[in-house]
Amino acid sequence: MPKISNKGVKMPQSPIRKLVPFAENAKKRGTKVIHLNIGQPDIQTPEIALKAVHNTDIKVLSYARSEGSETYRTKLANYYKKHNIHVTENDIVVTTGGSEALLFTIGSITDTGDEIIIPEPFYANYNGFANANDVIVKPVISKIDTGFALPDISEFEKLITPKTKAILICNPGNPTGYLYTKEEIEKLKNLVLKHDIFLIADEVYREFVYDGLTHHSVMCEKGLENHAILIDSVSKRYSMCGARIGCVVSKNTELIQTVIKFAQARLSPPTFALIASEAALETPQSYFDEVLDEYQKRRDILIAELQKIDNLKVSTPKGAFYCIAELPITDADHFAQWLLEEYSLDNETVMVAPASGFYSTKGSGKNQIRIAYVLKKEDLIRSVTVLKNGLIKYLVNNN
Repeated sequence: MPKISNKGVKMPQSPIRKLVPFAENAKKRGTKVIHLNIGQPDIQTPEIALKAVHNTDIKVLSYARSEGSETYRTKLANYYKKHNIHVTENDIVVTTGGSEALLFTIGSITDTGDEIIIPEPFYANYNGFANANDVIVKPVISKIDTGFALPDISEFEKLITPKTKAILICNPGNPTGYLYTKEEIEKLKNLVLKHDIFLIADEVYREFVYDGLTHHSVMCEKGLENHAILIDSVSKRYSMCGARIGCVVSKNTELIQTVIKFAQARLSPPTFALIASEAALETPQSYFDEVLDEYQKRRDILIAELQKIDNLKVSTPKGAFYCIAELPITDADHFAQWLLEEYSLDNETVMVAPASGFYSTKGSGKNQIRIAYVLKKEDLIRSVTVLKNGLIKYLVNNN
């Protein structure tokens, strides 16, 4: 029988999606599953984006330009200027989601056996993207007791070798909700300049920043023009996860030209999604104001309810719409599956994402879960009630 590649065997399962079969079975049994496991917002997509697709008079659905249309990239550059990110359309390559942007970026800057340093816990698919490129992730552990703040810069420097090509951060963070300060970004800037490596920032949650704080982009840092790479996406900003439109942004022309070659190899991003994404740039500020207010209220309610659970530890996120909760258990993977297979409260259960999949250090995060607060406030309150009672029953059954 033909063999599967080592790369394929090592490809990690998604901690967000691997429990889907158990959730589907629970639903077939008639149990309502409250989904806290995936960052799929319930916020409506801007009507202007949906109408743009509905009203198109396209007769032939043709290829788009590999790097995205010039009009869309020009409008994107204008969007970035509003955030003090000064780039042109030539500094942008449109991709099929932020995931492809990361794949193209890693493919453009690394060779087999090269290394990327990432503070963990981190977005689970970073492990997969690295594995797909035969790249080694070197993790620097951030801790719940500090709210997952940037680890001491000396911990990064210890890991730098001739194989190190980049430091990758998610800002604000998935799964932690941590927002890096300007001072932390400056520390990373000094480090990457010292060692002449790239600083990749996944900033897809830029709009979701709370408590009057400000997001600080790596693209705002002077002196990083040849070292900073921005990863972005329309998925969360406009609640358009299904559009699959993202981009790579950098003022490093050699990097952009290399990314374009990867973009040409996959031909083009999806045409209808480009139309929707271009139209979405006209979304009024009032939309974002309302969405931000709603998510901050959801965050506040979720954290307040979680803090009522005995022996549970949670840090308050400053951005995005996720938090990490540390539970008084030893195996969150087993607990998450048990919730779906064996437990319900008044015929309801919850689906969470075990946090171990957001680490690359073996054995880390085993007592943690990630919760996405993308549901209505009353659903969040109910979900914590179900989770709390499930945890009590689980501890009784497993002690």
